[in-house]
Amino acid sequence: MTDQSPPEMPPDTLHRLGEIGLTNFAPYLMNRIMGRYNASLRDDMAGLGLTTPKMRALAVLSVIEGPLIRELAVYAVAEQSTLSRALDQLATEGLIRRATDATDSRAVRIFITEAGRTAFETLWPCMSEAHARMFRGIPADERHALVGTLQKMLNNIRRHEI
Repeated sequence: MTDQSPPEMPPDTLHRLGEIGLTNFAPYLMNRIMGRYNASLRDDMAGLGLTTPKMRALAVLSVIEGPLIRELAVYAVAEQSTLSRALDQLATEGLIRRATDATDSRAVRIFITEAGRTAFETLWPCMSEAHARMFRGIPADERHALVGTLQKMLNNIRRHEI
């Protein structure tokens, strides 16, 4: 694939993907980047008995205390059915615990256990290194601009308050 600038096109005009090109189509680039990021962690995760949905759940739980399952699904970017299976496995392995919500007995909150925190902290250096590799050679101001743009994009398309 060539490294070319996106063609100058008015934003309100419908263009074919062939006119835009894959290397100028942001969703394609984001999917490739995340695919490579997840692949780079696969062996380290497998060594800890983790899958991508399990790793994402532990990552979220390491920074957000006791989200509802539906909130965790949004943060972990996982279908609720996939996440439920992952949570069943994490609970069986003693890495998370479930607790009934104090205000709604039908709702369940998820908490990371000390064993879960240890598993995540074991994986974190690999995640951090993969993150650093993605940004190798990119100046801090460009990193900040990219993250700011991604936050705006997420806000434009999100369906949830979180």
